[in-house]
Formats: sequence, structure tokens, C-alpha cells
Amino acid sequence: MKIEKIETFLVPPRWLFCRVETSDGVVGWGEPVVEGRAEVVRAAIDVLAEYLIGQDPLQIERHWQVLTKGGFYRGGPVLSSAVAGLDHALWDIAGKVYGAPVAALLGGRVRDRVRVYAWVGGDEPSSIGDAVAEQVAAGMTAVKMNASGQIQASPSVAEVNDIVTRLAAAREVLGDSRDVAIDLHGRVGVAGARRILHAVEGLQPMFVEEPVLPEQMAHLSSVVETSTIPVALGERLYHRAEFMAPLNAGVAVVQPDVSHAGGISELRRIAVLADAHGAMLAPHCPLGPISLAASLQVSFATPNFLIQEQSRGIHYNESSDLTSYVVDPAPFTWVNGHAEWNPLPGLGITVDEEAVRAADKIGHSWRNPVWTHEDGSFAEW
Repeated sequence: MKIEKIETFLVPPRWLFCRVETSDGVVGWGEPVVEGRAEVVRAAIDVLAEYLIGQDPLQIERHWQVLTKGGFYRGGPVLSSAVAGLDHALWDIAGKVYGAPVAALLGGRVRDRVRVYAWVGGDEPSSIGDAVAEQVAAGMTAVKMNASGQIQASPSVAEVNDIVTRLAAAREVLGDSRDVAIDLHGRVGVAGARRILHAVEGLQPMFVEEPVLPEQMAHLSSVVETSTIPVALGERLYHRAEFMAPLNAGVAVVQPDVSHAGGISELRRIAVLADAHGAMLAPHCPLGPISLAASLQVSFATPNFLIQEQSRGIHYNESSDLTSYVVDPAPFTWVNGHAEWNPLPGLGITVDEEAVRAADKIGHSWRNPVWTHEDGSFAEW
């Protein structure tokens, strides 16, 4: 069995899918994308396909090594995301060939269901209570929200107090038996992050995500030591080596993205590394159905798993949602805030190829917003 064909599909709202077909007719699907740079990743897939065409698709680790190390210049979000999508597809093929879910090929599941959380916004505070109540009514046991909208790198007293007010509104609805996490998105500086963690400590968020930018990692330990709130990060890290510094700084939760950090193969290794540091895995995944299906396979097989992000109903998905490109939405039907074990082979989903090909004819050119402060200077989004 050889790899015969590799195709990519630019599908709304902001996703890129890839399809790998073998000489035996087995098809695997992946989701290689950098949000806002999907076209660039698509070009990278075309280059990597030069190596993969004609290869045995079941030699996944061999191919991962070549795809990530075969060029003199390595790493970065575009290459790592391109490799990730191809890695998803190869694992999908392997599962279908062996008649088993990918989690079974990773050693088997260690849990029967995976806890997921819902996104409830947070940029605008007025609707937080209603948004959280809607998720509680749907059976969700955890939500995540932006700590703020646009904010100064050195936040004012009013901006910090606004964060506390938003979080308190969510906590009031959730009570003590459900969880809320807040995402700072790297929008404030190191000192600002310390102040915010100290201010929200009494509301006991499940974790505070990305309190500082990746380039400020040298100062992360001072943020971690500010409070007892677990610190989480990792969506903008692309290789296990990049997780060493935050883990040594005491980060409690790692959040690699299966579509950015080298796919299922590398996500699994990052989870093991985190486990050795006493940290837990909460995979980042605000993307499409293939990315989530791949991420869930790792989550089911990972002992130090905490919770899974998912994008159903997220504000990005206005034109297409998580179930728009799959034949059966059942794998993405949450039961009491959890994804149930899915015994189907491979990634456990059937992609609606006709819908994908039709959507690719429309395509997209999604770009993230670019913010500026009142004085005209650049603001982190």
C-alpha cells in the first residue's frame, strides 16, 4: 500500500482540510491550518507531499521524522501545522487499516468519556451571565471566556476590576460545582498578568490561560508564583522542546494544539513530558471537526488529561459549525458536558466529502482582527 494522492481544501469559516488517499483506496483526513494563514499552510502541504507520494502510509513515525527534520530550516507554526494535518491523516489511515480507533493504537483508552468545555466570549461583559446560563442548561460543567477585550499592556485599576466583575458574573451562575477558565491571550505584560492573577484568586478559576506571550517565557515563573491559580499555556508552542521552559517554570496545564504542534504524534509526546513535570493536558482546539476528532483520540488515551476545548457554537463559526462537514454529528454530541467513547476506526468520524469539495469552491480568506490602542499603537488581540 502506497500513498497515491494528497489534496487540500480551504473551507469556511477558517479551516483547511487535507485528504490522503492510498493505492488500496483507504482515505485519511487531516486538518492542517494556522488561523489567518491557511493559504500558506496549503502551500507547505504541496511541498511536503513531494516526499510522501509513493510512501507506505503506515510508517507514521518515520515520515514524521523526515517531514519535521528533513529540511535544514525547521519548526515554526506553518511547517508544524502542515505536518500536523498530514499526521492526522496517516493515523486515520492506520486506524482504518487495523480496524481500530487511533486511541487504541496509542495504547488504549484510559477513560470512558472526555470532559469538554464551552466558549462563552468575555470581550463584552454584559452578556456573560446569560451565555454561561445557556451552557449550564445544555449540561456543560465548564466554560472558558476571555478575561477582557482590548486592554493596555499595563492595565488600569478599572480594567483589572472589570476582569474581576466578568469572572464573578460567570461564577455566580456556575456555583462551586462547575468550572470557569479565563484567557488573557497574552494581552498584558508580565507585571499586569501578576496583578490580574492576584485580583481573581478568590474566584478560583480552573486556570488562567496564556497570561504572557511566548517571547516572555523567561519571566513566566514570576507569574506562576504570584498566586495559587493554575497557569495554562501552549497554543503558540509547536514542539515538545518549547514546553520545557514553561514546565520548568511551574505551569500546571499545557495546551498544545493538535493542528499546530506536529499532530497526534507530537501531542502525545508533549503530554508525556508534561506528566513527568506533574502538569496536565488540556488540548487547545477552537478549530474544525477533524482537528477535534484527532485531539479527542489523544485525550482518551492520556492519563494526565484535564479537559478538552471544542468549538461547537463558537463565534468564529458563523457560516459553518463543527458538524457541517461530517456525515454523522453523533461524535460531537456532548452528554453532561462530556464526549463519550467512540469505537469507530481511525479518527472516528466520516467526512462529508461532497460538502467539503463544494465548500472549497467558495473558500475563505479569514484574518484575525488587528487592534490598536487609543494612541494608535499596536494592541495584542
